[in-house]
Amino acid sequence: MYSREAYKKGRDIATRGVSFALVAALAFGAGLVVGDSGSTSVVSRIPLIGDGLDATPDPRADFTDFWKAWNALEKQYVVTNASLTPPSVKERIFGAIEGLASSYGDPYTVYFPPKEAQAFAESISGSFAGVGMEIDVKDGVLTVVAPLKGTPAEAAGIKAGDLIVKIDGKSTDGLSIKKAVTQIRGQVGTTVELTIIRDGKPLDIKIIRNTIQIPEIEDGLDEESGVYHIALYQFTASSANLFNQTFTRFKNSGSRMLVIDLRGNPGGYLDSAVYISRYFLPRGTTVVIEDFDNKKENKVHTSRGYNDMPAGTSIVVLIDGGSASASEIFAGALQDAGVATIIGTKSFGKGSVQTLLDLGDGSLKITVARWITPAGNLITGNGITPDIIVPFTQADATAKKDPQMLRAVQFLTTGK
Repeated sequence: MYSREAYKKGRDIATRGVSFALVAALAFGAGLVVGDSGSTSVVSRIPLIGDGLDATPDPRADFTDFWKAWNALEKQYVVTNASLTPPSVKERIFGAIEGLASSYGDPYTVYFPPKEAQAFAESISGSFAGVGMEIDVKDGVLTVVAPLKGTPAEAAGIKAGDLIVKIDGKSTDGLSIKKAVTQIRGQVGTTVELTIIRDGKPLDIKIIRNTIQIPEIEDGLDEESGVYHIALYQFTASSANLFNQTFTRFKNSGSRMLVIDLRGNPGGYLDSAVYISRYFLPRGTTVVIEDFDNKKENKVHTSRGYNDMPAGTSIVVLIDGGSASASEIFAGALQDAGVATIIGTKSFGKGSVQTLLDLGDGSLKITVARWITPAGNLITGNGITPDIIVPFTQADATAKKDPQMLRAVQFLTTGK
């Protein structure tokens, strides 16, 4: 069996080819800053910042070696493979910027050349061709954050925490999220092969790419227990309006026991998470702190407080390893305020903020801040730890049992 550590030490052992397709996961969870309105979103469209960027040369930077390398390649490089052509001047510049961004060692600070910039913009528009999952680099390994509900990835059995070791037979060792997304996405109806490691064992999975419509919300009352269940699959631009309708149905149900299910929710718009928090948190209560590491004043996002939660309502929030970013912000805010009990397993731990800048024909995505819960806990690398830890095993899934939901219902109906 392989552990994550063993895999990192001997990646060449896992040389299978697994197949499946992806939903341009890079778009969600990490956080993007909206440039126009001044609000901050965990995901947004590309802000049109344009040529307002500072182009003043840094006097500390000595480019002597860079130009030596440039000129040496220009004069001496010989093509030895018929499938290769020397890069154009623009392509070499794109490559240099990519290298500069990657030198920071942050998987979310990346440069998109023109074609990739266009693909990224399409990936955050809400509908695109892929397999329906979010990926991230965790502990240096390409990892599935969560498959999205109702997508080819979910249907193929992809799970949160799966380690992606090969894409179409090629190793992912050192592969950035950006390049992984490019390799996994493709035309509708085509197949991508991936090799994953799950529970220490290699698996090969094939998934046929399809158009991905991002799912959003489901709700309903369990007549037997009297518990109302709201499942949020993404925090999208329309989630706030959908939650308004869902919350009205909850109030009309007469139930005073509510489960908010954020399992497998990889994030989305911060504004949606902050908006929905107003149903649960009094006006002025901190939802999350945007920490800029002293580069500018921190921004505190607070609840506007609707104060229309039915009196006596008990609330449970379910999370797991696929709950990331906006999900962690929402769960952490309710946990720190003491208005909900968190049940499940530790969340993913993805809490950084990016801004996306137009840079010529490409785009530069830069980490500019990090999310901190109201109690001062850093989300990145730590995640949210449930008040009541309940595992969900493969055996549970095979038996079609949901011990986490059962524990939530038990807690709500018995108080313990």
